[in-house]
Parts: sequence; C-alpha cells; structure tokens
Amino acid sequence: MVARNALTHPSLRTLRLLGGVAGGIALFHGCGGAPGEDETEKMTAAEEVPDTRIVDRLAAGDAVFGLFSGDHTPEAGAAMAANRPLDFVFYSLESGPFDIPALESYAAGMAEASGQDAPHPMLLRIPPIRDGHDEARDRAAQGLAAGVSGIVYPHVETAEEAALAVDALGDAAWPGSPDGHLISFLLIEDQIGIDNVRAIVSTSGVSAVSPGPGDLRRVYDGDMEKVEEAIQIVLVACLEFDVPCGVTAGVDDIAMRIEQGFRVIIVTQPEAVALGMAAAGR
Repeated sequence: MVARNALTHPSLRTLRLLGGVAGGIALFHGCGGAPGEDETEKMTAAEEVPDTRIVDRLAAGDAVFGLFSGDHTPEAGAAMAANRPLDFVFYSLESGPFDIPALESYAAGMAEASGQDAPHPMLLRIPPIRDGHDEARDRAAQGLAAGVSGIVYPHVETAEEAALAVDALGDAAWPGSPDGHLISFLLIEDQIGIDNVRAIVSTSGVSAVSPGPGDLRRVYDGDMEKVEEAIQIVLVACLEFDVPCGVTAGVDDIAMRIEQGFRVIIVTQPEAVALGMAAAGR
C-alpha cells in the first residue's frame, strides 16, 4: 500500500489551523493585507488530510507499537511526544469520568511538543458496549470528533457487539473501507468472549482483536496457564481470519510475541519499543 501519512492528527486540526492562520495574518498585516482566499483554502485542505499511519502499517503486514498514555494531562502528552518511534498512544477512558476535554488537552500538549513532527495517533478505549449500545455509539462519536484514530472496545463478548463496534466508525472504518483510516480494536477479556472468539474475529470490518491478559487473569483466578491458553486461542482465530492480533508486552516477552504472530503491541515499558521494532524488522 502506498503510504498516505497524515499531515497532523485530526484532533489537533483546529489548534494547528488557528496557529497557521494567526501567523499568516501577522505576516500579511506586515505587508498591508490579510491572507487571500486561496491561501486559507490550502491551509484548510492540508489540515483535513486523515491520519493513516496505523492503517498503512497494518495493511502492509507490519507490527505496530503503542504505549499507555500515562496521566491525562497536557504535560504527560508533551512527554509522550519525545517517544518518536511510537506508532500510537493508548488512551483509556474505560472507567472514571468520560472526559473528552482532558483528552483534547493531552493531545494539544503532545502536538505542541512535537514541533514540526506529526503528533502520535491516539486510540481511545471507551467503556464496554454491554453497558449500553446507544451509549457506546455516542462515546465513539465523541472520541472520533475529538480526532482519535480509532476506538478500543473492551470486554467484547459477541459478534453483535463486534458489528456495532465497526458500524460506529462509519464509512471511514478500515478494512471495511479500503481507503478507511479509522481502527476498531476489540478486546476479548471474558470467558464468553473466548467462547465466541471465532464469531467475533470473523465479523466483517474488524480492524484488530486482542486478548486482555489482566482481566483474563481475574477470570481464571490467577491461573497463568489458562490465561496463556486463552491468549493463544485469540491469536489462532486472528491468524485464521487474517485479522491483526494485539497483546501487551514488555522487554522480556515482546520478541516472543512478535515471533508468535502478534502485530498490535501495547508496550508496558517504553524501552520495549526498540526491542520490538528490531524483532519485527522495522
């Protein structure tokens, strides 16, 4: 696939556009005029280019690497900007207040600290679909309006929920739309999800699926052999249906997970990113 790298993260479109317009106004005022219509249209068009970096990597068969966001503050976002090799930031609003303004402030901090570089794409984890279908659609819509590159759906249990997860992203969902740029990332974290894994993974348009080791550990009362068995069940289904499979990994196991076939890696330690990229041939 030809790379379609975005100019900026969509959530920061307004921030960057206002900055560009303000700079342009200052420049043109110095010359005795305001920006012309053509210049404004060019700036607006450039800012609306969708961010396809994650999709481009996954479509090419590459592994992608993300890191948990840390604190939901502009300062944490600015610190995240220094981790340039990252493919995405994993930002969770699964529990606690569903605070989209805090997400936007975090993203703005990351954008400002990124300078001329495009800030990292963000994947937003929302509360489970089982808490309410209409609520899940609304939360996904809020996240997309804020400019995230994808929605992470925890505790997916059925094919019906998987279909809703895809549908909530609309016509820009990848791979249902070959030119799509939005990711549906489904987490299987319960026994019922494991039982329905093939139906979930084979749902048309699903972008990626991951077992959730932390919640599965609770499901199996800390029996790590059963947890690993569940993880492998999800991986086998993903490989069968050619859907990228995710997992959390650290420095001790990231190379092993990539060798096993996992392609969406949420690192638990920043230093694991370089090890994972080396293992993935990136």
